[in-house]
Amino acid sequence: MSIDSTREYLQVMQTGYATASRKERSRLLDEMVRATGLNRKYLIQLMKGDLERKPRRRQRGRIYGPEVEAAVLFIAECQDFICGKRLQPALLFTARNLARHGEMTLSPLLEESLAKISASTIDRMLARNRHQVEKRLPRKAPTRPSGVLRSVPMLKIPWDEQEPGHLEADLVYHCGSDTSGDFVYTLQAIDVATGWSARYAILGKSGWVMEDAFSVLRHRLPFPIKEIHTDNGSEFLNAHMLRFWPKLVPGICLSRNRPWSKNDSRFVEQKNFTLVRAYLGYKRYDTVAQTWAINYLYELLNLYNNLFQPVMRLKEKIWIHQDGQRPKLKRIYDEPRTPLARLCATNALSEDQRDTIYQLRDAINIRWLRQEIVDLLAHIRAMPNAAPDQVQSVVYTLSNYRPHIKKGEWQPRLAFHLTQPLPFTLTNKTSPG
Repeated sequence: MSIDSTREYLQVMQTGYATASRKERSRLLDEMVRATGLNRKYLIQLMKGDLERKPRRRQRGRIYGPEVEAAVLFIAECQDFICGKRLQPALLFTARNLARHGEMTLSPLLEESLAKISASTIDRMLARNRHQVEKRLPRKAPTRPSGVLRSVPMLKIPWDEQEPGHLEADLVYHCGSDTSGDFVYTLQAIDVATGWSARYAILGKSGWVMEDAFSVLRHRLPFPIKEIHTDNGSEFLNAHMLRFWPKLVPGICLSRNRPWSKNDSRFVEQKNFTLVRAYLGYKRYDTVAQTWAINYLYELLNLYNNLFQPVMRLKEKIWIHQDGQRPKLKRIYDEPRTPLARLCATNALSEDQRDTIYQLRDAINIRWLRQEIVDLLAHIRAMPNAAPDQVQSVVYTLSNYRPHIKKGEWQPRLAFHLTQPLPFTLTNKTSPG
């Protein structure tokens, strides 16, 4: 019971206590001790006085000094300034990662402070430094129905699905204010059980590029695909894709949204902004070079989001009923954990596969990784769009083609070369395309 709830309860009991006999007061005090857990003598004092809460005469001083606040801001920047609830479980781990790579000095006192700091305190620190946070943040058309809908059932992946491999997929348009011609789309897939995310940029949405994109995503997921859930768009549900999926993943389950019910794909819809729009914005992208640059970005973001960024998963829904008021739905979330941690908690990976991914994570400097994302975003935003008379060939965006990076352009600084298949390819040993 919170302090406010306790005071409200005692205010109700105070009316009967004032007019009660000695014996009745004793019985009421017993009941108040059981309900609140407060000391009996303290309750007698409260019953005699005013139960209204008074403001503090002097505000409490800050527990954590400027050294801790500077460290929290530095770690928060490396984690892309996620909220305190998500950052708090990963705070100490990220600090040790940065210290191991020589990015910060982690003293025993600072390590102790980072281990016990609360999520609310982190949020207050971020709010006090909002102007710095805003400066350091790198991120800031209707679908046509398909003619083969009846062959794909209308289902929803349960929100409490425990088995990895049940994916929600969606397309994000990067057409700006002009929907003419071919432009870049982002195909995004979210695993419901673990929150593992994967993205791939395509030029246009023909069956050729859609098949290529799904092949790449399957190649990069560290677990087998069991189900694909999409909206009713013709790019997902057509005769070509219905023939393609059983060949790529035998025995796969295909499902779709109910018409005009975006919430049936709620997991991927809520990530379309935070993992795509927040980085690329609403600008138009329509060239082969932009497509490949965005895919370089997604290779980095796949590592950044899945290995380092904690996510929260819905644990329980409770309806709260109060007299005279409409019922309210309260959502309770579990402890924030990274998609990697959630995946390793299942039986989807072998011991060798877990060791491979953990070795990859420990070898990555999270600060370098985020700086790589920031630099690449600036490069993508400065890239020119296609000229009106310039024809872009989608052939050169397929996975078996790689663009030549000229001297002086953006180059990856990480220890692994991003033009090769990623080191955590665990389920498909052959290169897609």
